[in-house]
Parts: sequence; C-alpha cells; structure tokens
Amino acid sequence: MASSVINKVIFILFLCSFSSAQFYSPSDMCEENDAFGTYCPTTCEIADYLNTYQPSVDRDLSSIEKLLDNISNQTKGAQGRVVYMRDSTTQAQKSRSPDLYITKSSSMLDDILRFEKSIVAQEAQIYQLHGMLQSNEKSIVQLKELLLQLQLKCKSPCRDTVEIQPITGKDCQEIANKGGKTSGLYFVKPQKARAPFLVYCEIEGSGSGWTVLQRRRDGSVDFSKNWIQYKEGFGYLSPDDTTEFWLGNEKIHLLSTQSSIPYVLRIELQDWEGKKRYADYATFKLGPEADQYRLTYAYYIGGDAGDAFNGFDFGDDPSDKFYTSHNGMQFSTNDRDNDKYHGNCAQQDGSGWWMNRCHAAHLNGRYYHGGRYTAKDAGKYGFDNGIIWATWHSRWYSLKETTMKIIPINRLHMGGGQQTDIKHFGGLDI
Repeated sequence: MASSVINKVIFILFLCSFSSAQFYSPSDMCEENDAFGTYCPTTCEIADYLNTYQPSVDRDLSSIEKLLDNISNQTKGAQGRVVYMRDSTTQAQKSRSPDLYITKSSSMLDDILRFEKSIVAQEAQIYQLHGMLQSNEKSIVQLKELLLQLQLKCKSPCRDTVEIQPITGKDCQEIANKGGKTSGLYFVKPQKARAPFLVYCEIEGSGSGWTVLQRRRDGSVDFSKNWIQYKEGFGYLSPDDTTEFWLGNEKIHLLSTQSSIPYVLRIELQDWEGKKRYADYATFKLGPEADQYRLTYAYYIGGDAGDAFNGFDFGDDPSDKFYTSHNGMQFSTNDRDNDKYHGNCAQQDGSGWWMNRCHAAHLNGRYYHGGRYTAKDAGKYGFDNGIIWATWHSRWYSLKETTMKIIPINRLHMGGGQQTDIKHFGGLDI
C-alpha cells in the first residue's frame, strides 16, 4: 500500500515538474497566439491534457498530504516515546530502589570487568608457573637420582657403628707400610698434630696409600661454607667412600708439610658422560693459617686432564692465563677475601678456594646436575661458579665427580696410578 502511494507521488511530481517547465500563462480557452512563444506551438493540446488529468492529480495530492500528516503525527509520537523511555531510565537509575533487572545488569557488567582483570592477572601467573614448572622438572630429575642412590643404600645391611680400621700412622702411606690392605677409615696423626683425626685411605694392592683430601660425588653436601668450616673440615667420611667432604685446611696443612719427602697431589675428575681424567702436581704443600693456607707446588708432573692450576687463556683478555693461575694463591672464602680481584671471588662463586682473579680450576664450586649451565643459572653474579677444570671442559661445564688426594712422591711409580711424563726430582725416579 505504501509503495503504490509513493509511486503515485513520484508520477505526479514528474508531471508537475514538466508542466512548470513548459507553461508560463496557461489559459482556459484554446486559442492560437503568436505571443505565447515559438517554443510551444501546441499549447492547445497541452491545455487539453491538463484539463483532462487535473482532477485526478488534485485528488492524489490531497491523499499525499493526508499521508504525510499521518506520518508526521506518528514520528512525533515515536519521538515522545523515546524521550519518555530515556527519562524513565535516568529516573530509575536515580531511584533508591532501582528496577531489579537494571540492578542485575549493572552487577553483571561489574562482574565482567572484574573477571577480565582476573584473567589478565592469571595469565601473568601462568607464565610464572610455567617457569616454576621447568625448574621443578629439573628438581624432579635430581630427586630421582638421589632416590636411586638411597634405594641402593637401603639394600645394604644396617650397621650400628662405623667401621674404623685399627692401624694408625702419620698418613695413609705409613698405614699401608704397617700392613693396612683395605681402603677405609683410619686415624692418622701427623708429626705436628695435637691429636689424631679421621681420614679416608685409598690403599692399593701394590701397597701405595693415598690420603684423600676432598670428594665430590652427587651434590649432597653444600660447599658454600665460611672460613672456620673450611679450616676444620665439613661433610661426611664413610667407610664405603660414597659421601662428600672437605678434610679441612688445617689438617691438609699438617699432612702436607710433615715430611722431608714431598707429596704429590693428584686431581681425579669425572664428567657426566662417564669419562675420567687426572692431573698430578709435585711437591704439594699448604701453608699455615697465618699465611692464609697458601697453595704451592713445584711443577705439573702430567696427566690427561691438562694443567688448569697454571691458568687458562679464555680469550677474554691477554692476561687471562696469568690471572687464573693458582700456584702461590692464598685460600679465600666468602667471609675472608685473599684473592687478587677487586671484588670477592669466593663470595661470587659461593665457595672456598685458592682464588686469583678468579680461577681456571675450581673443584669446590656449585654442583650442577647434568653438567652444563649458564650465567643465568649461576644466579646473582652470573659468573662461572660450577665445578670447573678449564683445560678439559668449558668453564660452563660443571663436573660430576672430583677427588683430591696425596701420596709421598717416592711411591707414585709403585702402583700409584698412571705414569706419564715421568721426571726426576731430588734424585728420585717418579
């Protein structure tokens, strides 16, 4: 209905536009008149056409006018309704007892905004938890390794007392000379010691006796200790040699300086692939506490691990090798800084050692399961703080097992281990 009316309106408007464009003074009588103009010679016919259709056009115009009035009235009603609804909404929001649905809608919007904030916060927590998960996965691997070790220990029969061998001597070589044939725990009393103390002796079938100064096995003992602890020793000595320990700087000093026959220090290393290397140093001594337990040796005898005690060229600076050598260095801990660095190497690395600026060898470093680690893993300072022997593995590779042990130099070639680069010292073949 509306479309037909509109079509009629369009048609009538078309006629009106046509008629207004062509006629300037329409007349009631059809007479030819030259004054009308040369552009409309057929005005009589046009007048006839208008007289014929004018009544119907007038009727249509009247209908259109009524229709437009009706539409205008409806529009005014709609506008009034919109104003009423807007005013009603504003009034409802200001009312003390708002409409229940409005209240619920407002509450839902508040909940949505609150949930959106919660989701953003939870996403950040998810990233943090992801990092914790990766860290926990590493810890789980470590715990599984410890669990296997504990299971093996639990299979062994329980003993109420620790088995200590009855033979004593000034060191493990003297114990072997007296007939000791079994590796295990023995009491030794160096010449200047006030009282005997317990050590682990490695006694070989050939009669050589090694006195063990240090063991790293599985990371079960924290080597981040202070000066007194490194002086007196820490960790656990066990008859089956499965534990970790540091014998103690004072004991190492008494052992290494008691005899006219110098000692050989052997460093034994094992990586996480099961490979083993060693390095031997002749005339090893540890000075007294008054000299900060200074490390000295005469020379590097040999071994397939390389001479890391002599320093290493890391490629960072031309002086790397000089400033990472260890011969002649005093012992440093986090609470007693005796190194050559403007900072505190022992504090940065979290353990005691004969630091220079800082090291190329560091067997008391932090234990990293799996071996490889990064500056990020190293923590606050970001320095290479693992169990390091730079002439074998990178400074960012932490070894799995280490041993430091001594034997009189004249016993080294008698079953004391591998013999490479054999030299002469003081008339003795070694």
